Amino acid sequence: MSTTAWITTLQFAGVNALFALSIYASLWTGVLSLAPIFFGSVSAFTFGHLAGALGLPPFLSLVLGVVVGAALGAATAALVIRLHSHYLAMATIAMVLIGRVLIVNLSDFTGGATGTLIPGELGTWAWLIGCLVVAGFVLARLAKSRFGLAADAVREDAAVAQTLGVAPRRIQLVGFIISGAFGGAAGVMQASFLQYIGPDTFYTGLGFVTLAAVVLGGAFHWLGPIVGAVVFTILPELLRDALGEYDRVVTGVMLVVIIIYMPRGLVDLRRLRLLRARSRAGAPAGANGAGDTVRPEVAS
Repeated sequence: MSTTAWITTLQFAGVNALFALSIYASLWTGVLSLAPIFFGSVSAFTFGHLAGALGLPPFLSLVLGVVVGAALGAATAALVIRLHSHYLAMATIAMVLIGRVLIVNLSDFTGGATGTLIPGELGTWAWLIGCLVVAGFVLARLAKSRFGLAADAVREDAAVAQTLGVAPRRIQLVGFIISGAFGGAAGVMQASFLQYIGPDTFYTGLGFVTLAAVVLGGAFHWLGPIVGAVVFTILPELLRDALGEYDRVVTGVMLVVIIIYMPRGLVDLRRLRLLRARSRAGAPAGANGAGDTVRPEVAS
């Protein structure tokens, strides 16, 4: 690939990482949702309409996208959070399908089937890396908070978490709001890099790609979706030159293999801890490595 193609691929890997983090935010609380794609589309078209009409500065445009996404996340949670299991997931997929219909029919706002042009002031590395850093910082702080412990408990077993005094729906509501905020930011960034959005810019294909990135990277740590998005975006481009149209087959097979043999994804801190514990357990008896305890001798 040329240098320009590499730069473009890495840029969209970063945008996909933002979308993957938005899916991870709700999945962290035990909710499989593709609604962030819908959140991103609404934020992107709102950003494009207002930026074109009012000439909003870049930072205010990004904040607008985050606020719109978070508000949609809260509204979506209020509507669908009572559903369970695959019914909730299907409801969020339906939102993506409905979003495309709205984009086509609200032509005065979205440009209809032809789409609309978007200002590209936010389409820079500085804004993209800044968004990823802020998103990672927020998730890292939440992971060490009471919310993080509650989210882990709800994801493992909502009924048991409720007996421990955790309100599962409240935790999932917060997860949806965070998911909406990240999805809104990702939609604005996607629109800024493309400088054009249409009915197919935010569709089910993007949702399944970012969901696959979460599965590939790991859904048990916020770093997993970022790693998965980078790998899942770059790998097909590397394989395309050698395999042509069969690159998707290889990518799919690799994803299946990872699901079977590494069900927690590429980023699995628990596996690293187990490997470290095994290596320490297999150390020589007289070795005082890191973590070894030295026993004082008792005088007879």
